[in-house]
Amino acid sequence: MTDTPKKTVTVKLVRSIAGTRESHRATVRGLGLRKLNSTKTLEDTPAVRGMITKVQYLVQVI
Repeated sequence: MTDTPKKTVTVKLVRSIAGTRESHRATVRGLGLRKLNSTKTLEDTPAVRGMITKVQYLVQVI
C-alpha cells in the first residue's frame, strides 16, 4: 500500500475579525488563524472548504 500525499490548502487572515459575527470569529479560530496576516496550512477537505467559504471576506487562499 502506498501513502498518497494529502492535498493541502493554505489560508491567510487578511481582514480583522473585530466587529464580525461571533460564529464567523469561531470559524476563523477553528481554521487555526489568530492574528492578522497569520497563515495556516490545512488538509483540503469539504469541511475546511465550507469554513473558508463562510468567512471568505476575511481570508485569502494562497
